[in-house]
Amino acid sequence: MDSAIPELLDQVQVPRPPTPVTLTAKAVEMIRSTMERESLADSGLRVGVVGGGCSGFQYSLDLDKEPREGDLTFEQDGIRIFIDPMSAQYLGGTTIDYVETAYASGFSFQNPNAKNTCGCGSSFSV
Repeated sequence: MDSAIPELLDQVQVPRPPTPVTLTAKAVEMIRSTMERESLADSGLRVGVVGGGCSGFQYSLDLDKEPREGDLTFEQDGIRIFIDPMSAQYLGGTTIDYVETAYASGFSFQNPNAKNTCGCGSSFSV
């Protein structure tokens, strides 16, 4: 085998598919803060879509120690993110932000796949 081939293979960069979700800087800050406060610094963020809510689907966020079998896993700004395959098909291109207003604070989802959303912002339909 040509000795240059392994060196060339090391230089090849295979493009990764786009991640289903992106976290804003504020979302990253709040997730890190929660992980530290709850002594879960080694955990990852589980993002999911479940049936329910006033529009048919609702988002779920949780902290998990490890990914589950079949999960898509990726990392952003040092935070591991786990998404099950069913949820990933509804989340493609979603941005997760953390917003604070005079009346409420929490995570918000900007999902380009959502055809309708409800007033609470945590429920959607496709």
